[in-house]
Amino acid sequence: MNENFVQYWNRMKQYWNQFSKTQKFTFVATVILIMLTVGIISYNFSKTEYALAYTNLQPSDAASIKSYLDSAKIPYQLSEDGKSIGVPRSQVASVKLAVESQGLNKSGNVGYGSFDQKSMLGYTDREFDVKYVNAVQGELQQLINSNNAVSSSKVLITFPDKSVFLPKGAEPEKASASVVVNVKPGYTLDQAKIDTMYNLVSHSVKNLPIDNITISDQNGDQLDYSKSKGKVSGSSNLAVQQFEINNQFRNDVTRNVQQMLGSILGKDKVIVSVFSTMNFDQTKRKEQLVTAPNTVDQKGLEISVQELSKNYTSDSSAPQGGVPGTGATDVPGYPGSSNNGKSKSEELQKTVNYEVNRITNEIELTPYVVKDLTINVGIEPPNPADPNSLTPQTIAAVQQIVTNVVRAALADNNPPVPEADLAKKVSVFPHTFARANTSPLTNSNAMLLYGGLGGLALALLAGGGYWLVRRRRAAAKAEEELIDESPKLEFPTIDIDNVNNENQVRKQLEQLAKKKPEDFVNLLRTWLVDE
Repeated sequence: MNENFVQYWNRMKQYWNQFSKTQKFTFVATVILIMLTVGIISYNFSKTEYALAYTNLQPSDAASIKSYLDSAKIPYQLSEDGKSIGVPRSQVASVKLAVESQGLNKSGNVGYGSFDQKSMLGYTDREFDVKYVNAVQGELQQLINSNNAVSSSKVLITFPDKSVFLPKGAEPEKASASVVVNVKPGYTLDQAKIDTMYNLVSHSVKNLPIDNITISDQNGDQLDYSKSKGKVSGSSNLAVQQFEINNQFRNDVTRNVQQMLGSILGKDKVIVSVFSTMNFDQTKRKEQLVTAPNTVDQKGLEISVQELSKNYTSDSSAPQGGVPGTGATDVPGYPGSSNNGKSKSEELQKTVNYEVNRITNEIELTPYVVKDLTINVGIEPPNPADPNSLTPQTIAAVQQIVTNVVRAALADNNPPVPEADLAKKVSVFPHTFARANTSPLTNSNAMLLYGGLGGLALALLAGGGYWLVRRRRAAAKAEEELIDESPKLEFPTIDIDNVNNENQVRKQLEQLAKKKPEDFVNLLRTWLVDE
């Protein structure tokens, strides 16, 4: 066995020594590259990729989920604080469904489920009351934690002592509640969500008015109910709401302008910066207007017309029934006599009642009015090294587009913004953008890199193998040609059969070895082959 191994080893060394140093280096580098590529690909495909399934867990819930994963033999990663659990990405959905089906994730709150664990000896009244309070608190915590902005909460309810006797005219004591909520980073609670939490707590507990509820966040800031007596909505919450509204408006304008200009000039060729201020003053006014239905003549509708006509005639030659004048026996207004003896008078009266439009307007102005808006647009020229490659026509077109956006946003301003001021609120300038020299490889790029290295290694291996096969074939062909062309050697012969003395044979061999060592060696090889 050792002799065969030595022969194989010698053959390998002889075959390896046939190559030059360059060929040896190329072969060794190819083998190492293939081994590294196969190792990296195998490691990436064999390693387990974990994804977060639960975050911000309570210790009791984390312990329950960990026990389930251990019993199901599912690999997992537990964070240092014990609040987050990661499982293989392919099993996230199945683990969540299994945990929810078993009721393991209760956010530290059991709720009315605590009554499922029945005691063999039962409960005393005191124990039952404590268990009932804990159950109510747990249910309320689950309701509050259902809000996407709340990571966890703690509820403490105080019930009044039960009394059989109640003084006459005295009202029963009310319950009270204190709530602390942990708001997730990046989230805020607006006034509507805060009012919802107050209503949930108040309606879930008997005899618990909203005024007896106190809610605060993890920083100790009190979250007030908007309609509580003697309470005013916190100015901090109002400021946060106004900031969010302004920020949302600014983001919408930025996104719309960026999308529009990016579609025209190129997605990576435009940068938009928007600054805005808004007026949050809410005003109410009542208008009582009177207008004419006939707007042409400015006249109302005639709803009633009354005309009165009076005619007086008299003859002075006829006997008079009275003396005109203002004396005691005179008749006031009696027509007097004329020179011709006859008189005549006429009186006309006309009364017209008109109806007009009576309009009463109760106007409530929205508090969200854009007070000022400024938009700055940076455009990268077609030739980044030459800012003048961006034509003035393009700059003017972009200026007009953005000015139209500003005009529409400031349309509700009173008084209106002059056209000359609108142009000052828009700035368009060409500039070369600063770009990062290197970008991190994504998973897909990394896989492409590994695949490319593997393909290169296989190509090098295939080329090396093809080259070795051709070299071996060429060496074998040259050896055959050399054997065919070389003359056959005639080895010396020793007539051993006719020689009876061994000393003579030995002497002939010694002479042959001294005089012709090469022939002697060939003779020995021939004998060995014959044997």
